[in-house]
Amino acid sequence: MKPDSNDLASLRHKIDDLDRRLVELLAERGRVVAEVAEWKRAHDQPVYHPAREEDLISRRRAQGLGVGLDPDLVEDIFRRVMRDSRQTQGATLASHGVRPGARVLVVGGAGAMGSCLTRWFSEAGYRVAVLDRDDWGRVEPLCEGAELTILSVPIEATAAVAARLAPHLPARCVLADVTSIKSGPMAAMLAAHPGPVLGLHPMFGPTTTSLDKQIVVATPGRESAACQWLLDQLAAWGAVIVTANAADHDETMGFVQALRHFASFAFGQYLYRKGVDLHRTLDFSAPIYRLELGMVGRLFAQDPGLYAEIIFATPERRTLLREYIESVAENVRMIEAGDRDTFIAEFGRIAEWFGPFSDQAIRESSYLIDKLVERF
Repeated sequence: MKPDSNDLASLRHKIDDLDRRLVELLAERGRVVAEVAEWKRAHDQPVYHPAREEDLISRRRAQGLGVGLDPDLVEDIFRRVMRDSRQTQGATLASHGVRPGARVLVVGGAGAMGSCLTRWFSEAGYRVAVLDRDDWGRVEPLCEGAELTILSVPIEATAAVAARLAPHLPARCVLADVTSIKSGPMAAMLAAHPGPVLGLHPMFGPTTTSLDKQIVVATPGRESAACQWLLDQLAAWGAVIVTANAADHDETMGFVQALRHFASFAFGQYLYRKGVDLHRTLDFSAPIYRLELGMVGRLFAQDPGLYAEIIFATPERRTLLREYIESVAENVRMIEAGDRDTFIAEFGRIAEWFGPFSDQAIRESSYLIDKLVERF
């Protein structure tokens, strides 16, 4: 039996009341989160606590299942709520300096990433100075009293800048860089500066507004204990620190960055040369194609010089890309022969190699696709 209009109005009123209570509970939770942020600020604790977050998600999923709710829905809601909590805490901790009042020099501070670093350290109470192309005449006063100097300059300029700058740095100043290659810059900084040295690679671009769960690769150079406060500061802002030596970093980044960016470039280049009507393809596209094309389009919306720097950074990377192109070319004979059996056999071998990650990839990509469908 269907409810009459009065019953329906009553039910909708109940839903409205529940919605108001949900908002009030979220506001109350937010006030407690603010108290947590103040405690973390006072005790120099990081924003992100992965073990606690995963434990919370597991418990809420179980609770949802127990009361007849879809646990995936519960997880979606709480992950969004926790992300907002981290950002709230991050905003509070952004104004907290692990070493407040310390003097920080950002070399290349007028650039995109340099500007971000300048802003973050300034907002956290550090005394920040910038040295850019036209400031070398003031290098002595700019370096005076610096406790941290960050090189935010192109990869090919890092060695020369380190050599030119180091004689002016205080002996106990931490010298760090933020380049996407570590072996060459680390060797140059260690040779130029006798004090503490730390390599950093922020795995995000200058458009990032929050360090919440952003990965920063740290490459120890010299006197790690003296550099620890810098890592503590990044962690306090919400970053996840991954430690790697220079050789391991560079080899892995060849696949994570250079190969992936080059493959996106080649795909976009082919679409351009074929004169493909992108908007028309979207009319026929499932969300997964829109997502893939979106990642390619994202590449071409950014600075070509930055990606040229990443892709052509070292002879090893260029060798890797040549091997990739040769590997793709090996498939030409299979395509020309229409050899389905070879394709299926190769597909099977690769699927076995991917192993359990394939299931994880299905889950993660399905989540992204669902979010794309909700928005567009």
